Parts: sequence; C-alpha cells; structure tokens
Amino acid sequence: MEDRETMADAPRRFGLIGHPVGHSWSARHFEEKWARERIGDCRYELHDLAQVEAVQGLWEESGWEGMNVTVPYKQSIIPMLDGLSAEAASIGAVNTIAFTPEGRIGHNTDALGFKRSIAPFLRPHHERALVLGTGGSAAAVCHVLRSIGVQVTRVSRRNPEDEDVIQYSEVKVEGIRTTSLIVNCTPIGMHPDVGAMPPLNPGVLAGIGPQHLVVDLIYNPMETRLLKRASTLGARTLGGLSMLQHQAEAAWMIWAGDRNDH
Repeated sequence: MEDRETMADAPRRFGLIGHPVGHSWSARHFEEKWARERIGDCRYELHDLAQVEAVQGLWEESGWEGMNVTVPYKQSIIPMLDGLSAEAASIGAVNTIAFTPEGRIGHNTDALGFKRSIAPFLRPHHERALVLGTGGSAAAVCHVLRSIGVQVTRVSRRNPEDEDVIQYSEVKVEGIRTTSLIVNCTPIGMHPDVGAMPPLNPGVLAGIGPQHLVVDLIYNPMETRLLKRASTLGARTLGGLSMLQHQAEAAWMIWAGDRNDH
C-alpha cells in the first residue's frame, strides 16, 4: 500500500537532454505553463550529457513521460528509440520523445514550431533560402521550407556530400542578394558566446537589404549578433523564441495524449 501511494505521489517527469543545456529556457517555459494551468504533478529537468549514450541511464529511472532533445543529439538519438512518428522519420531528426506503452517514440515538433513562427513574416518574394547548418534543427527547417515551395541551399563547415550543400567559403555577396531568406540553424552566437557570428566571408552580409528576412533559431540571447547586423542593413529579423514556444506546446500536446497530426 505504501509503495502504491508513493508511486501515486511521484511527479510526472519531463526533461531536456543535450550538450550544453545550461542556456535552455525550456524548464522555465513548462514551469510557468504548469503554474498557470494549475498542473502540480509535473517536474522538468535539464540533463547535460557529454555522450548521447548516457541517456540510457536516465531511461532506467522511473517516472518519465516525456523528454526533449536538443543539439547535438537530435539525429544520433534515433537508433536508440523504439519508433518514430511519420514526420520525424521523414525529417530524420527528433526533438521530442514520448514514453508510451509501445516504447520510447520520437517526434519532431521543431518543424511545426518553425512553420508557425515564420508564417507571419513570409512574403511571395521569399522563394530561395540559405540555411546555415546541416544538423537536426536544419533538417526540420529545410523540411518546412521545401514543403511550401522554397528552394533551399544548405551551408556546412564540412565538405559537402549533397548537391544542395555548399561550404561557407562558397557563399558570395551576389548569392546573398538573390536569396532573400536566411536561417541560422547553428548554435553560433548562443549564450554565453554571444559575440560569435556564423563564419561567412567578410563583406558577404553586405548583400543583405530590406527585401531580406533573417531568422536565427537561437533564443538566448533573443537578438544575436547576426540579427543585429542584419537589422542595421534593413532586413526584417526573427529570433528563436516564438519557435521555442510553438514547438514546446506541440510537445506538450503529444505528452498529454493528443496524437493527432498538426
């Protein structure tokens, strides 16, 4: 009897894994949400894991109902899961895990979060996009942009293996001028290294003008150095906070039992 009472009183566990996670606002988001909605049996934890395999130790603990995944594990977590939603499988990246009777199921709410956050800012001339990064967040962003007919070129520090990927050194000012949507999907410029910028060649950003929309998925700080620079050049800018909020709400709908596609 005591064991059952103890289990009934135990909090429902949710959390974030990644490396690093100290910058994350996810815990604050959910704690404020639960306080507003008078949900008192939930706890959100941050787990900074040096290796993705360390998550196995967390999974051996009881009480888990949901987990978020951030960089750099959105892709490497997939082989460790018991299944994927159709969208997560299509994107090839996971940012949300639901603990279900069928096992640990990976979802991707980044795509929905990005789609909803960028929708009010898109204009008909945003036909081409330059996406900085090739990780899990970039995969979700590219999935969304391609689904709405935007031509995407990805930028990587590594030697490109795909036709739509170029290196930073290949980005030219002329290309920037004719590509009116730029999305930073890398952690470059994130707290505490707020003075950092994506490694584009000097002078390339001069191609940015009033026709541009520059998006940075980073939300801490809310305005990165890249966005500040783009703003001074006349571009419209969008930070990552609204995407964070939209994807978090989508994650909660999954954890709370709503399995409907969005």
